[in-house]
Order: sequence, then C-alpha cells, then structure tokens
Amino acid sequence: MEIIQQLVNGISLGSIYALIALGYTMVYGIVKLINFAHGDVFMVGAFIGFYSITFLHMNFFLALIISMVVCAIFGVLIERIAYKPLRNATRIAALITAIGVSLFIEYGMIYIRGAQPAAYPDNLVPFKSLEVFGVEISGQSLLILATSIFLMILLQFIVKKTKIGKAMRAVSHDMDAARLMGINVNNTISATFAIGSALAGAAGVIFGMYYTKIEPLMGIIPGLKAFVAAVLGGIGIIPGAMAGGLVLGVIESLVSALGFSLWRDGVAFVVLILILIFRPAGLFGKNVREKV
Repeated sequence: MEIIQQLVNGISLGSIYALIALGYTMVYGIVKLINFAHGDVFMVGAFIGFYSITFLHMNFFLALIISMVVCAIFGVLIERIAYKPLRNATRIAALITAIGVSLFIEYGMIYIRGAQPAAYPDNLVPFKSLEVFGVEISGQSLLILATSIFLMILLQFIVKKTKIGKAMRAVSHDMDAARLMGINVNNTISATFAIGSALAGAAGVIFGMYYTKIEPLMGIIPGLKAFVAAVLGGIGIIPGAMAGGLVLGVIESLVSALGFSLWRDGVAFVVLILILIFRPAGLFGKNVREKV
C-alpha cells in the first residue's frame, strides 16, 4: 500500500513537471531554442494564482484560468521582445538571452513584491481525501491529476485537430516550406509560446496548491527538472515530455520513500546524465518522428 501511495504522489508531482516540460519541448520543436526563462513564467503563474485566490477571492479553477491567460500573454511578450530579434542569430546568443530574461523576471519580481515567500490557502479542495482500493488519496492529488490530464488532452487536441496545431507541426517540420505554403510563421511561433506559457502558468497554480509555499526564485529547480523531463522523454516530442515528467516524478517519490529525501533534487540530474550517455535522443526519440 505504501508503494501505491508513493506512486500516486509521484504521478501528482510528475504531472506538474510534465506541464512545464511541454513548454520547453514545444518551443524547442519549433525554433530549436531552450527557453530557460520558462521556469520563471511558471513562478509568475503561481503568484498570479495566489493573488487571484487571496485578493480577488476566486476559486481554484477561476484562478487557474486567469493565470493561464496572463502567462500566455507574458510568454508572447517575451518571445516578441527578447527572442524574435535573435531568430537568425547564433544558438549561443539565444541561450544567453534566455538566461538573461530568466534573471530579469526573477529579480524583477523581487523588486516588485520583495523576496518574502507567500503561502496558498489550504481550503482550495472541497474534499479532503478519497479511498481507492484501500489506498487513501488526498483531494489535492486527485485535483492535480484531473486538471493535468485534462490540460494534456486539450493540448493534444489543439496540436492534432486545430488549424494552429497543424501550422505548428508544419513549422516544426520545415519553417521555410511552411512559409512558402502561406503559413504565418511569426504568429505560429507566438502561439507556441502562448500555449507553452499557459501550461506553465497552470503548473504554477497547481504547484502552489500542492506545496503551499511560493517565492520569487521558486522556478529555478522545477524549471531545471522539467527540462530534464523534456530531455528524458525526447526534447521536441510532446508525448515524450508528458512521459518524462511522470517518470521523473515517480523516481523522486520512490527515492524519498526509500529514505533518501535529501537526494530527491539530485536524482533528476543523475537521470539527465544517464539519459545523455545511454540514450541521448530520449525515451521517445528513436521511434517518434513527429516533432510537435
């Protein structure tokens, strides 16, 4: 029973990593950029959700939607201001810019509101726990799982069935050919940043509900772990990001359950080193051709 409980905890945590990792992998699939500011968009989403709940007295779902909308706009602004002028620049220039944007967001947030942490209220879930097959699952875990699964299914629908999703897949496959076919590449890239940032914003609200404590530098470690999850699944591959996040969350929970909780942050980077050595294309990298 203890193992099942840890698996549930791991899947809940992994679904948060998966939502953040989807933004990394979508942007990389389109413009081949590792957006290291993505973890800080996640942090901004957590604070937007917090202020929506505490000051505007919204419920969890309304706060989630507000956070996703604001983070989507924020992601587009980051792309248009910081990344679009460097579209044809070297990879290292774009990478350094991403790190600079990340630091700007972190310390901009500290300047605006201070460095002190904030705490999400603990009454967001209408039911405390539910017993399934003899295992008591917290209401938070169930809400996180349901929300994350819904958002992942919605993303798959957008990518596979909508016009913008088809445009994203076309630009990912061949940007120049997509432009010749009449696809607005700039708008498609902006839409990709918007969708990825919206998912990061949702992950921020879910993270705040799950861990309670949020602070301006909270995006660093989850952002890096989500990047590991994206690489684990196969960077640029949407199902890979989902699977990588879930696998990483389960591994962390099992490591904690075995009594090595101090190593739970380090194990993600051990996984990264191993995957780069033995399977650099990721778990899905060899068999899945479609990049976005």
